[in-house]
Amino acid sequence: MIQFAIDKVIKRQHLTEEEMMRVMQSIMEGEATPSQIGGFLAALRMKGETVEEITGSARVMREKALKVDVEGCYAIDTCGTGGDHSNTFNISTTVAFIAAAAGVTVVKHGNRSVTSSCGSADVLEKLGVNIQLTPEEVKRCVEELNIGFMFAPNFHQAMKHAVLPRRELGIRTIFNILGPLTNPAAVQGQVLGVFDDSLTEIMAEVLLGLGVERAMVVHGFDGLDEITITDKTKVSELKDKKVTTYAIDPRKFDIPLAGKQEIQGGNVEENAEILLNVLRGERGGKRNMVLLNAGAAIYVGKAANSLEEGIDQAREVIDMGLALDKLHQLIAFSQEMKQ
Repeated sequence: MIQFAIDKVIKRQHLTEEEMMRVMQSIMEGEATPSQIGGFLAALRMKGETVEEITGSARVMREKALKVDVEGCYAIDTCGTGGDHSNTFNISTTVAFIAAAAGVTVVKHGNRSVTSSCGSADVLEKLGVNIQLTPEEVKRCVEELNIGFMFAPNFHQAMKHAVLPRRELGIRTIFNILGPLTNPAAVQGQVLGVFDDSLTEIMAEVLLGLGVERAMVVHGFDGLDEITITDKTKVSELKDKKVTTYAIDPRKFDIPLAGKQEIQGGNVEENAEILLNVLRGERGGKRNMVLLNAGAAIYVGKAANSLEEGIDQAREVIDMGLALDKLHQLIAFSQEMKQ
């Protein structure tokens, strides 16, 4: 199957969703050779991935993943693609605690660093969270605390066959955008940052095809895979089974524009300290960046009726100390699982 697919893609012909599913199954079941995987991924990247190709790939990855059962619960994820080479601090990870403190159920899916100094798994581990949880343990965290963290490699073991070809290629491939689409808890809401503005509508359409109910797929005009405070942000919003694209200006929400240096991160120790300082209520650009993105998570999580209302709630849960409490609760509860 993969030889047929390589030939088709080299001719710049698109694969159907079903064809893509068969290719991805052959990769994940170890049937395709490393050379075939590398050749296919490079050819697909040159052609450009379609909604159907991404959807088919995501379906297979979801099918092969270890599942976290949160059925009957409307939950969200704040996992983005990464890959914007911006070296910001861990914004979506900080946001997860604020959204959970505001009453949104968050099942966060994350990994170690891709292009930044520090991924969500790195910073959570540094803060004392036990990231090596089983699906049942993640479920218990969600039931008890409204928040859980899934360390992606533990839940996507079939990905091992693609690791070497991806590393040796050294370019972005379809796998760079599949992570946020393959949450093992099959969340119904997502705030998803992407590294390229051409991906916002595509990813929103993929989420619609995968049965996601609400989403904001975002890309800052400054290149960030977040809702930014240095410029406007392009948003493709999925709501009521329709995708609408528009721009957000932080100034509309009384958040002043800032320079990129105000939202820079550092190494894992520095990023852990930044996260703590934001949750402790420290003012400045980092807090403003988090407020905007947390507002989106609270809105997508159905705890607010608008982005503006979500921002107000985010401000309140930080200033009341509830978001910091949520972090300490996850640290303590996840560590109990080790015993």
